[in-house]
Amino acid sequence: MNHDARQTLPPQHPLASGLTGQSRLVRAYRGDRPEVTPVWFMRQAGRSLPEYRELRVGTKMLDACLDPALASEITLQPVRRHGVDAGIFFSDIVVPLKLVGVEVEIVAGRGPVMGKAVRTAADVAELTALDPAVLDAALAPISDAVARTVAALAEIAPRHRVAGEPASVTPLIGFAGAPFTLAAYLVEGGPSKDHLAARALMHSAPEAWADLMRWSAEVTGRFLRAQVLAGASAAQLFDSWAGALSLEDYETHVAPASAHALSFVRDLGYYEPVGDAAADPERVWRSVPIVHFGVGTSELLGAMHAIGADVVGVDYRLALDEGIRRLGGTVPVQGNVDPALLGAPWPVLEAHVLDVLRRGDAAPSHVLNLGHGVPPDTDPEVLSRIVELVHGR
Repeated sequence: MNHDARQTLPPQHPLASGLTGQSRLVRAYRGDRPEVTPVWFMRQAGRSLPEYRELRVGTKMLDACLDPALASEITLQPVRRHGVDAGIFFSDIVVPLKLVGVEVEIVAGRGPVMGKAVRTAADVAELTALDPAVLDAALAPISDAVARTVAALAEIAPRHRVAGEPASVTPLIGFAGAPFTLAAYLVEGGPSKDHLAARALMHSAPEAWADLMRWSAEVTGRFLRAQVLAGASAAQLFDSWAGALSLEDYETHVAPASAHALSFVRDLGYYEPVGDAAADPERVWRSVPIVHFGVGTSELLGAMHAIGADVVGVDYRLALDEGIRRLGGTVPVQGNVDPALLGAPWPVLEAHVLDVLRRGDAAPSHVLNLGHGVPPDTDPEVLSRIVELVHGR
Protein backbone atom coordinates (compact mmCIF):
# COMPACT_ATOMS: atom_id res chain seq x y z
CA MET A 1 0.00 0.00 0.00
CA ASN A 2 1.43 3.37 -1.04
CA HIS A 3 0.97 6.21 1.41
CA ASP A 4 3.31 8.73 -0.19
CA ALA A 5 0.55 11.01 -1.51
CA ARG A 6 -1.75 13.04 0.71
CA GLN A 7 -5.20 11.63 1.36
CA THR A 8 -7.88 14.06 2.48
CA LEU A 9 -10.01 12.95 5.40
CA PRO A 10 -13.76 12.61 4.81
CA PRO A 11 -15.54 15.98 5.15
CA GLN A 12 -17.51 14.73 8.16
CA HIS A 13 -14.32 13.79 10.04
CA PRO A 14 -14.04 15.84 13.29
CA LEU A 15 -10.77 17.42 12.13
CA ALA A 16 -11.97 18.24 8.61
CA SER A 17 -15.34 19.56 9.84
CA GLY A 18 -13.70 21.89 12.38
CA LEU A 19 -14.97 20.15 15.52
CA THR A 20 -11.60 19.17 17.02
CA GLY A 21 -8.92 21.02 15.04
CA GLN A 22 -8.88 23.85 17.59
CA SER A 23 -9.15 21.60 20.64
CA ARG A 24 -6.54 21.94 23.37
CA LEU A 25 -5.15 18.51 22.61
CA VAL A 26 -4.76 18.90 18.85
CA ARG A 27 -3.30 22.40 19.21
CA ALA A 28 -0.76 21.16 21.75
CA TYR A 29 0.14 18.18 19.57
CA ARG A 30 0.91 20.65 16.79
CA GLY A 31 3.21 22.71 18.97
CA ASP A 32 0.76 25.54 19.69
CA ARG A 33 0.52 26.05 23.45
CA PRO A 34 -3.20 26.42 24.28
CA GLU A 35 -4.72 28.62 26.97
CA VAL A 36 -5.29 25.56 29.19
CA THR A 37 -2.79 22.68 29.40
CA PRO A 38 -4.52 19.55 28.08
CA VAL A 39 -4.53 16.42 30.20
CA TRP A 40 -5.51 12.80 29.69
CA PHE A 41 -4.25 9.55 31.22
CA MET A 42 -2.96 6.41 29.57
CA ARG A 43 -5.23 3.52 30.63
CA GLN A 44 -7.80 6.06 31.85
CA ALA A 45 -10.52 3.75 30.51
CA GLY A 46 -10.45 0.53 32.45
CA ARG A 47 -9.89 -1.19 35.73
CA SER A 48 -9.60 1.87 37.98
CA LEU A 49 -13.25 2.77 37.30
CA PRO A 50 -16.06 0.93 39.14
CA GLU A 51 -18.42 1.59 36.23
CA TYR A 52 -15.95 -0.22 33.95
CA ARG A 53 -15.70 -3.24 36.23
CA GLU A 54 -19.50 -3.43 36.42
CA LEU A 55 -19.81 -3.24 32.63
CA ARG A 56 -17.15 -5.91 32.00
CA VAL A 57 -18.67 -8.61 34.23
CA GLY A 58 -18.81 -11.88 32.29
CA THR A 59 -17.14 -10.47 29.15
CA LYS A 60 -13.64 -11.42 28.03
CA MET A 61 -11.26 -8.57 27.21
CA LEU A 62 -10.98 -9.21 23.47
CA ASP A 63 -14.74 -9.77 23.21
CA ALA A 64 -15.26 -6.38 24.85
CA CYS A 65 -12.84 -4.79 22.38
CA LEU A 66 -14.79 -6.22 19.44
CA ASP A 67 -18.24 -5.17 20.75
CA PRO A 68 -18.69 -1.67 19.24
CA ALA A 69 -21.28 -0.48 21.76
CA LEU A 70 -19.29 -1.78 24.74
CA ALA A 71 -15.93 -0.45 23.52
CA SER A 72 -17.47 2.96 22.86
CA GLU A 73 -19.11 3.19 26.28
CA ILE A 74 -15.88 2.19 28.03
CA THR A 75 -13.97 4.86 26.07
CA LEU A 76 -16.47 7.53 27.13
CA GLN A 77 -16.56 6.68 30.85
CA PRO A 78 -13.39 8.57 31.93
CA VAL A 79 -14.22 11.56 29.72
CA ARG A 80 -17.55 11.98 31.52
CA ARG A 81 -16.11 11.30 34.97
CA HIS A 82 -12.78 13.15 34.90
CA GLY A 83 -13.32 15.90 32.32
CA VAL A 84 -10.10 14.93 30.51
CA ASP A 85 -9.25 16.66 27.24
CA ALA A 86 -9.34 13.50 25.11
CA GLY A 87 -10.76 10.03 24.93
CA ILE A 88 -8.32 7.21 24.20
CA PHE A 89 -9.98 4.45 22.22
CA PHE A 90 -10.62 1.36 24.34
CA SER A 91 -9.02 -1.62 22.63
CA ASP A 92 -5.85 -3.69 22.84
CA ILE A 93 -2.73 -3.77 20.71
CA VAL A 94 -3.28 -7.48 19.94
CA VAL A 95 -6.76 -6.95 18.47
CA PRO A 96 -5.44 -6.74 14.88
CA LEU A 97 -3.39 -9.91 15.48
CA LYS A 98 -6.55 -11.77 16.45
CA LEU A 99 -8.46 -10.37 13.48
CA VAL A 100 -5.74 -11.36 11.00
CA GLY A 101 -5.85 -14.95 12.26
CA VAL A 102 -3.28 -15.24 15.07
CA GLU A 103 -4.33 -17.37 18.03
CA VAL A 104 -4.15 -15.01 21.01
CA GLU A 105 -5.98 -14.60 24.29
CA ILE A 106 -5.63 -12.03 27.07
CA VAL A 107 -5.14 -13.93 30.33
CA ALA A 108 -6.18 -12.11 33.49
CA GLY A 109 -3.19 -11.13 35.58
CA ARG A 110 -0.73 -12.01 32.82
CA GLY A 111 -1.60 -10.28 29.57
CA PRO A 112 -1.62 -11.41 25.92
CA VAL A 113 -0.69 -15.08 25.44
CA MET A 114 -0.12 -16.54 21.97
CA GLY A 115 -1.20 -20.00 20.89
CA LYS A 116 2.29 -20.54 19.47
CA ALA A 117 5.60 -18.75 19.94
CA VAL A 118 7.29 -17.60 16.72
CA ARG A 119 10.90 -18.70 17.30
CA THR A 120 12.35 -19.74 13.91
CA ALA A 121 12.52 -18.55 10.30
CA ALA A 122 9.97 -21.27 9.46
CA ASP A 123 7.65 -19.94 12.16
CA VAL A 124 7.98 -16.45 10.73
CA ALA A 125 7.20 -17.69 7.24
CA GLU A 126 4.08 -19.46 8.52
CA LEU A 127 2.90 -16.34 10.38
CA THR A 128 3.59 -13.87 7.58
CA ALA A 129 1.56 -16.01 5.17
CA LEU A 130 -1.46 -14.50 6.92
CA ASP A 131 -2.46 -11.59 4.66
CA PRO A 132 -2.77 -8.24 6.50
CA ALA A 133 -5.15 -7.07 3.75
CA VAL A 134 -7.96 -9.11 5.35
CA LEU A 135 -8.03 -6.43 8.04
CA ASP A 136 -9.59 -3.94 5.66
CA ALA A 137 -12.86 -5.83 6.15
CA ALA A 138 -12.18 -7.47 9.53
CA LEU A 139 -11.67 -4.12 11.27
CA ALA A 140 -15.31 -3.12 10.71
CA PRO A 141 -16.19 -3.50 14.46
CA ILE A 142 -13.30 -1.14 15.31
CA SER A 143 -14.45 1.47 12.78
CA ASP A 144 -18.00 1.15 14.12
CA ALA A 145 -16.86 1.63 17.72
CA VAL A 146 -14.79 4.68 16.81
CA ALA A 147 -17.67 6.25 14.87
CA ARG A 148 -20.06 5.70 17.80
CA THR A 149 -17.55 7.23 20.20
CA VAL A 150 -16.86 10.27 18.03
CA ALA A 151 -20.59 10.93 17.69
CA ALA A 152 -20.98 10.84 21.48
CA LEU A 153 -17.90 13.00 22.09
CA ALA A 154 -19.40 15.67 19.82
CA GLU A 155 -21.88 16.27 22.64
CA ILE A 156 -19.15 16.67 25.28
CA ALA A 157 -17.55 20.11 25.41
CA PRO A 158 -14.28 20.59 27.31
CA ARG A 159 -14.61 21.80 30.89
CA HIS A 160 -13.01 24.91 32.39
CA ARG A 161 -13.22 27.09 29.30
CA VAL A 162 -11.34 30.37 29.54
CA ALA A 163 -11.73 33.67 27.72
CA GLY A 164 -10.44 33.59 24.14
CA GLU A 165 -10.31 29.80 23.93
CA PRO A 166 -11.57 28.46 20.57
CA ALA A 167 -14.77 26.42 20.58
CA SER A 168 -14.24 22.68 20.10
CA VAL A 169 -15.40 19.27 21.19
CA THR A 170 -13.41 16.57 22.96
CA PRO A 171 -11.25 14.62 20.47
CA LEU A 172 -10.60 10.89 20.34
CA ILE A 173 -7.08 9.44 20.15
CA GLY A 174 -6.55 6.24 18.19
CA PHE A 175 -3.72 3.91 19.15
CA ALA A 176 -1.79 0.85 18.11
CA GLY A 177 1.18 -1.16 19.30
CA ALA A 178 4.52 -0.53 17.63
CA PRO A 179 5.89 -3.40 15.49
CA PHE A 180 8.63 -4.31 17.97
CA THR A 181 6.20 -4.70 20.85
CA LEU A 182 3.90 -6.88 18.74
CA ALA A 183 6.87 -8.91 17.50
CA ALA A 184 8.15 -9.34 21.06
CA TYR A 185 4.81 -10.82 22.16
CA LEU A 186 4.75 -13.09 19.11
CA VAL A 187 8.31 -14.38 19.60
CA GLU A 188 8.14 -14.73 23.37
CA GLY A 189 4.66 -16.24 23.21
CA GLY A 190 3.47 -13.80 25.85
CA PRO A 191 4.76 -11.12 28.24
CA SER A 192 8.46 -11.09 29.08
CA LYS A 193 10.71 -8.98 31.29
CA ASP A 194 13.79 -8.95 29.07
CA HIS A 195 12.61 -10.18 25.61
CA LEU A 196 15.67 -12.39 25.21
CA ALA A 197 14.08 -14.61 22.53
CA ALA A 198 13.01 -11.61 20.45
CA ARG A 199 16.42 -9.98 20.68
CA ALA A 200 18.11 -13.30 19.84
CA LEU A 201 15.98 -13.76 16.72
CA MET A 202 16.77 -10.19 15.69
CA HIS A 203 20.47 -11.03 15.46
CA SER A 204 20.51 -14.75 14.64
CA ALA A 205 18.01 -14.57 11.77
CA PRO A 206 18.00 -10.93 10.63
CA GLU A 207 16.14 -11.62 7.38
CA ALA A 208 13.36 -13.48 9.17
CA TRP A 209 13.28 -10.72 11.78
CA ALA A 210 12.92 -8.08 9.06
CA ASP A 211 10.04 -10.06 7.54
CA LEU A 212 8.35 -10.31 10.94
CA MET A 213 8.75 -6.58 11.58
CA ARG A 214 7.46 -5.67 8.12
CA TRP A 215 4.40 -7.87 8.62
CA SER A 216 3.78 -6.49 12.12
CA ALA A 217 4.00 -2.94 10.74
CA GLU A 218 1.40 -3.76 8.07
CA VAL A 219 -0.96 -5.26 10.63
CA THR A 220 -0.71 -2.54 13.26
CA GLY A 221 -0.58 0.27 10.68
CA ARG A 222 -3.91 -0.84 9.20
CA PHE A 223 -5.39 -0.96 12.71
CA LEU A 224 -4.31 2.62 13.35
CA ARG A 225 -5.45 3.88 9.95
CA ALA A 226 -8.93 2.39 10.42
CA GLN A 227 -9.34 4.33 13.67
CA VAL A 228 -8.27 7.62 12.12
CA LEU A 229 -10.48 7.24 9.05
CA ALA A 230 -13.43 6.43 11.33
CA GLY A 231 -12.97 9.68 13.26
CA ALA A 232 -9.96 9.67 15.62
CA SER A 233 -8.30 13.12 15.70
CA ALA A 234 -4.81 11.90 16.69
CA ALA A 235 -2.86 8.65 16.63
CA GLN A 236 -0.54 7.21 19.28
CA LEU A 237 1.95 4.41 18.67
CA PHE A 238 2.89 2.50 21.84
CA ASP A 239 6.24 0.72 22.00
CA SER A 240 5.87 -0.84 25.41
CA TRP A 241 8.98 -3.01 25.18
CA ALA A 242 11.42 -0.83 23.18
CA GLY A 243 13.24 0.02 26.41
CA ALA A 244 14.84 -3.44 26.20
CA LEU A 245 16.81 -2.33 23.13
CA SER A 246 20.08 -0.49 22.63
CA LEU A 247 19.95 2.62 20.47
CA GLU A 248 21.88 0.83 17.73
CA ASP A 249 19.49 -2.14 17.70
CA TYR A 250 16.49 0.19 17.70
CA GLU A 251 17.75 2.27 14.78
CA THR A 252 18.87 -0.74 12.74
CA HIS A 253 16.24 -3.39 13.43
CA VAL A 254 13.14 -1.54 14.68
CA ALA A 255 12.88 2.08 13.54
CA PRO A 256 12.26 1.27 9.82
CA ALA A 257 9.25 -0.89 10.71
CA SER A 258 7.87 1.73 13.10
CA ALA A 259 8.20 4.34 10.38
CA HIS A 260 6.34 2.01 8.02
CA ALA A 261 3.54 1.56 10.57
CA LEU A 262 3.17 5.33 10.88
CA SER A 263 3.07 5.70 7.09
CA PHE A 264 -0.47 4.32 7.27
CA VAL A 265 -1.61 7.57 8.92
CA ARG A 266 1.16 9.98 7.92
CA ASP A 267 -0.60 10.76 4.63
CA LEU A 268 -3.99 11.53 6.20
CA GLY A 269 -5.05 15.11 6.77
CA TYR A 270 -7.19 18.01 5.65
CA TYR A 271 -7.00 21.56 4.40
CA GLU A 272 -7.72 24.20 7.03
CA PRO A 273 -8.81 27.69 5.96
CA VAL A 274 -6.57 30.44 7.34
CA GLY A 275 -7.47 34.12 7.21
CA ASP A 276 -10.70 35.82 6.18
CA ALA A 277 -13.26 33.10 5.53
CA ALA A 278 -15.49 35.58 3.68
CA ALA A 279 -12.74 36.37 1.18
CA ASP A 280 -10.46 33.81 -0.41
CA PRO A 281 -8.64 32.28 2.55
CA GLU A 282 -5.34 30.53 2.28
CA ARG A 283 -5.68 26.79 2.79
CA VAL A 284 -3.07 25.07 4.92
CA TRP A 285 -2.56 21.29 4.93
CA ARG A 286 -2.87 19.77 8.39
CA SER A 287 -1.82 16.17 8.91
CA VAL A 288 -3.26 14.02 11.68
CA PRO A 289 -1.01 14.46 14.75
CA ILE A 290 1.05 11.42 15.69
CA VAL A 291 2.39 10.63 19.17
CA HIS A 292 5.08 8.04 19.86
CA PHE A 293 5.49 6.66 23.38
CA GLY A 294 7.71 3.93 24.79
CA VAL A 295 8.49 2.56 28.23
CA GLY A 296 12.08 2.86 29.44
CA THR A 297 13.07 4.67 26.26
CA SER A 298 15.03 7.61 27.69
CA GLU A 299 18.00 6.78 25.41
CA LEU A 300 15.80 6.39 22.31
CA LEU A 301 13.77 9.61 22.35
CA GLY A 302 15.47 11.25 19.38
CA ALA A 303 15.25 8.10 17.27
CA MET A 304 11.59 7.66 18.21
CA HIS A 305 10.85 11.18 17.03
CA ALA A 306 12.79 10.68 13.81
CA ILE A 307 10.51 7.89 12.53
CA GLY A 308 7.81 10.45 11.75
CA ALA A 309 6.19 11.35 15.06
CA ASP A 310 5.01 14.87 15.87
CA VAL A 311 4.94 14.38 19.64
CA VAL A 312 7.08 12.20 21.91
CA GLY A 313 5.86 10.73 25.16
CA VAL A 314 8.39 10.68 27.99
CA ASP A 315 8.03 8.06 30.71
CA TYR A 316 8.48 8.70 34.43
CA ARG A 317 12.12 7.54 34.55
CA LEU A 318 13.47 10.75 33.01
CA ALA A 319 12.89 14.33 34.14
CA LEU A 320 10.62 15.94 31.58
CA ASP A 321 12.86 18.94 30.96
CA GLU A 322 15.80 16.59 30.31
CA GLY A 323 13.67 14.68 27.82
CA ILE A 324 12.83 17.98 26.14
CA ARG A 325 16.54 18.85 26.00
CA ARG A 326 17.36 15.48 24.41
CA LEU A 327 14.73 16.23 21.76
CA GLY A 328 16.40 19.53 20.94
CA GLY A 329 13.85 21.72 22.68
CA THR A 330 11.67 21.86 19.56
CA VAL A 331 9.36 18.84 19.93
CA PRO A 332 5.97 18.85 21.71
CA VAL A 333 5.99 16.36 24.57
CA GLN A 334 3.54 14.29 26.56
CA GLY A 335 3.98 13.06 30.13
CA ASN A 336 5.22 12.27 32.65
CA VAL A 337 3.61 12.05 36.11
CA ASP A 338 4.87 8.98 38.00
CA PRO A 339 1.93 6.55 38.32
CA ALA A 340 3.27 5.39 41.70
CA LEU A 341 2.52 8.81 43.17
CA LEU A 342 -1.20 8.48 42.41
CA GLY A 343 -1.32 6.63 45.72
CA ALA A 344 0.67 9.26 47.65
CA PRO A 345 -0.85 11.91 49.95
CA TRP A 346 -2.36 14.74 47.93
CA PRO A 347 0.25 17.38 48.88
CA VAL A 348 3.01 15.08 47.57
CA LEU A 349 1.15 14.34 44.33
CA GLU A 350 0.15 17.96 43.85
CA ALA A 351 3.76 19.15 44.18
CA HIS A 352 4.87 16.48 41.70
CA VAL A 353 2.23 17.42 39.11
CA LEU A 354 3.12 21.10 39.40
CA ASP A 355 6.80 20.24 38.99
CA VAL A 356 6.04 18.25 35.82
CA LEU A 357 4.03 21.19 34.46
CA ARG A 358 6.90 23.55 35.23
CA ARG A 359 9.41 21.32 33.47
CA GLY A 360 7.03 20.98 30.52
CA ASP A 361 7.23 24.74 29.97
CA ALA A 362 10.61 24.14 28.28
CA ALA A 363 8.88 22.50 25.28
CA PRO A 364 6.89 24.28 22.55
CA SER A 365 3.82 22.61 24.07
CA HIS A 366 3.02 19.96 26.64
CA VAL A 367 0.20 17.48 27.21
CA LEU A 368 0.08 16.37 30.84
CA ASN A 369 -0.15 12.60 31.15
CA LEU A 370 1.31 9.77 33.17
CA GLY A 371 4.72 8.28 32.53
CA HIS A 372 2.88 4.99 31.98
CA GLY A 373 -0.67 3.71 32.59
CA VAL A 374 -3.14 4.20 35.44
CA PRO A 375 -2.63 1.44 38.06
CA PRO A 376 -5.81 -0.64 38.58
CA ASP A 377 -6.10 0.27 42.27
CA THR A 378 -6.02 4.04 41.67
CA ASP A 379 -8.77 6.07 43.35
CA PRO A 380 -10.69 7.67 40.44
CA GLU A 381 -11.21 10.81 42.49
CA VAL A 382 -7.45 11.38 42.44
CA LEU A 383 -7.46 11.51 38.65
CA SER A 384 -10.36 13.96 38.65
CA ARG A 385 -8.48 16.10 41.16
CA ILE A 386 -5.38 16.17 38.93
CA VAL A 387 -7.51 17.35 36.00
CA GLU A 388 -8.94 20.14 38.14
CA LEU A 389 -5.44 21.14 39.25
CA VAL A 390 -4.03 21.22 35.70
CA HIS A 391 -6.99 23.07 34.24
CA GLY A 392 -6.95 25.63 37.02
CA ARG A 393 -3.26 26.41 36.72
